[in-house]
Amino acid sequence: MNEIVIALAIGVLAGAGTWLLLRPRTFQVVIGLSLLSNAVNLFIFSMGRLRVGAAPIVDGSMPVDPAQYADPLPQALVLTAIVISFAMTALLVVVLLVARGLAGTDHVDGRGADEA
Repeated sequence: MNEIVIALAIGVLAGAGTWLLLRPRTFQVVIGLSLLSNAVNLFIFSMGRLRVGAAPIVDGSMPVDPAQYADPLPQALVLTAIVISFAMTALLVVVLLVARGLAGTDHVDGRGADEA
């Protein structure tokens, strides 16, 4: 049941993000990129198997059974992706604000509603 909920959440986030990426306004593009990056993060995190109550660190005093521990690699990848997507979003917002100041419109292609 948990896998179905996670799969639906990934699908909804990816679909909404893709739809917003195709919109003509720059703010919608920024939100679409954020939703799409969250969908990818959730996908990467779910690929490491959903484990509830598993220890993330191997205890050296006991025999090691890999099935009893959580996989730290997807967690590290998602944490890195969150930092990168935050920096990318901040840079994109600054670039879009400068482009809006230069073009006078917030359309992605630089044309206003009256020029389309």
